[in-house]
Amino acid sequence: MPDRSTSGTGLMGASAAGAAGDQSPSLNLPRVLGHHSLREQVSHALRAALIAGELRPGVVYSAPVLAAGFGVSATPVREAMLDLAKEGLVEVVRNKGFRVTELSEADLDQFTEIRALIEVPVVAGLARTAAAKDLAALRPAAEAIVAAAQARDLIAYVEADQAFHLSLLGLSGNPHLVAVVSDLRNRSRLYGLPSLADAGALAASAEEHVQLVDALVARDEAAVEELMRTHLTHVRSLWAGRE
Repeated sequence: MPDRSTSGTGLMGASAAGAAGDQSPSLNLPRVLGHHSLREQVSHALRAALIAGELRPGVVYSAPVLAAGFGVSATPVREAMLDLAKEGLVEVVRNKGFRVTELSEADLDQFTEIRALIEVPVVAGLARTAAAKDLAALRPAAEAIVAAAQARDLIAYVEADQAFHLSLLGLSGNPHLVAVVSDLRNRSRLYGLPSLADAGALAASAEEHVQLVDALVARDEAAVEELMRTHLTHVRSLWAGRE
């Protein structure tokens, strides 16, 4: 995982300098360090920044400016952005950079509908079928979401939230299901995160994950189902920036 500064929001500030005509605003991006390929790390970090709303639709981002924020050369950033373009998350703007694709309200509603159809019954069923040790092992991941919220580290929040939910769904033993939800999550945008963090309410939202683990460990299937429905409703509000 990329290292982060502990000052401010816990993220390294990106350089605002860029090529002539670049529209990129100042961004909060994590430094990219570690043992995985730079392309893989940058791709992962860009997805998190996109979901967290750090990268906004309609704005053109140049690879050199993003690379300065990550502390790497422009090449792995261009490669990662091309990967995101293949997934439909960004589009190439010739001789300028990349533009984040916009999502309609209908898109967000449909994403929520599909996730609810999959995640609510699957997670509720885990209250009956998952091993106790596997459910208990989810607690550190849930607490990591709360810690990121308290630190107002939005990208860390998104990364921890992604890790928690995909690990939870992984207990179903169905990797295809996990892949579908992962794709839907990658296409989402949590535009409401910054305002929720500014209002000091992000930690309360994050606590829903701890409550979900408590209900799973208690084998309370009805409570798990209700918590998942409520959580996805809150997620839909965050996608629209209305939380």
